Amino acid sequence: MKTMLNTETIILNDNVRLVCYSGGHGPLVVVLPSIGRGVNELCPFAEALVGGGMRVILPEPRGIAGSLGPSDFTLYDLADDIAAVIDVAGGTPAIIAGHAFGNWVARMTATRHPQKVCGIVLLAAAARNWPRSIASDIELCSNYQHSREERLAALQRVFFAGGNDPQAWLDGWHGDLLARQRDAAAKVAQSVWWTSGIAPILDLQAAEDPLRPQETADELFLELPDRVTVKRIPGASHALPFERPKEAARAVLDWLSAGDIPELGGRRSVL
Repeated sequence: MKTMLNTETIILNDNVRLVCYSGGHGPLVVVLPSIGRGVNELCPFAEALVGGGMRVILPEPRGIAGSLGPSDFTLYDLADDIAAVIDVAGGTPAIIAGHAFGNWVARMTATRHPQKVCGIVLLAAAARNWPRSIASDIELCSNYQHSREERLAALQRVFFAGGNDPQAWLDGWHGDLLARQRDAAAKVAQSVWWTSGIAPILDLQAAEDPLRPQETADELFLELPDRVTVKRIPGASHALPFERPKEAARAVLDWLSAGDIPELGGRRSVL
């Protein structure tokens, strides 16, 4: 991993230890990756947050890069992992920024541990009723038995906007983990975590994301108008924080600077 972030291992209990990358000084932002993938590709986004005066920590999911834990888990367990990371990092309450599948973990953490979360950033969150046919393309992306051409085409359809090169995502997939994460989500009803506790939410969307069509852009805002801010970033799809890391970080920093999170005291970013 080429990054300016530091590496540390956080031991949560006898069964779970998570390798994390961290850096910066200021309010804590926990950054969570997409399904079946690690945090490596989120480092430019995280480093841009550090440049804006934030402290970041990126925990690798169980089963990646030395992170360990029971392989039979639910979203409840993953949320407890993140809550424990926040405690160990001494950053309570924290902001949690979850990319794609990571936004489900972020929202479950905020639901299960509301006192530990002061803000939530949804990075390319799917619509409430996203097209389930896309799941087969995600499986194709992660399956190394398919041809390079098939996988590139699937990556372009699901994760990358037109003109953005998907080749970097040919690698970095963990198919077994993807299946376990999908099972973990299926064991918990969407209604349990959908409203995400009580914290303010930045719903940061990609303008070309097939999992979040334009007509669904305001669905969460209409449900939670007092808590949700919506921002759409052009030139990006479901791989939003990888495709447009600086723009995504800028949107997060602007939102944090708006003063909607009392715990931050209306602080201004410096980026």
